Amino acid sequence: MPRFSRWFAARSLAAFALLAGIAATASAQAVMDEWTAVKPPAPPALSRITVDPATTALLVLDIAKQTCPESRARCMAMLPRVAKIMEFARARKVTVIYTLGAASSTADIWPEAAMQGGEPVFKSGPDKFINTELEKTLREKGIKTVICIGSSAHGAVLHTAASAAFRGFDVVVPVDLMASDTAYPEQYTAWHLVNAPRLAERVKLTRLDWLN
Repeated sequence: MPRFSRWFAARSLAAFALLAGIAATASAQAVMDEWTAVKPPAPPALSRITVDPATTALLVLDIAKQTCPESRARCMAMLPRVAKIMEFARARKVTVIYTLGAASSTADIWPEAAMQGGEPVFKSGPDKFINTELEKTLREKGIKTVICIGSSAHGAVLHTAASAAFRGFDVVVPVDLMASDTAYPEQYTAWHLVNAPRLAERVKLTRLDWLN
């Protein structure tokens, strides 16, 4: 084969390989085409947590009748566990801070998460640090670690926990104290919090009976 023909054939094969690689990459990135074939990763590890009451705050996120309605079965099932962690926190004199959505008032908080006098409450969207004095309050109280519980897992819990981590707080999320309409958002939230960049180094997942 003449030299030019060999060169042309080699260039053609290289171009074909490049196009095939691009096509394969494009196919791999088409998540909508692969949606039903995606397999969930292994469950993330849970940690046993020893709470330092002096530097820890419990963030009770949107556990009110508008954001945790009776129609949300998973949130209703969580309420007895909420009562237990409230008892746990107050017995140890952990700082307790509440948040609510725009449509809720303190009168709408479920009895299992009932406030006690003087506990602060902030109203905001999914990220409770936005347009509130939550960070200022935590800093003034010397808080280094926040425990995030509430509804919705993929709303207030995910965004407030992530925002706390980005601000340099250590974050603990009990997986049995965050609720959504279905299990998938809770699963996604748990995975995201310990795998997303800059979150894995700050966030630990646990469960209610692993807090001490």
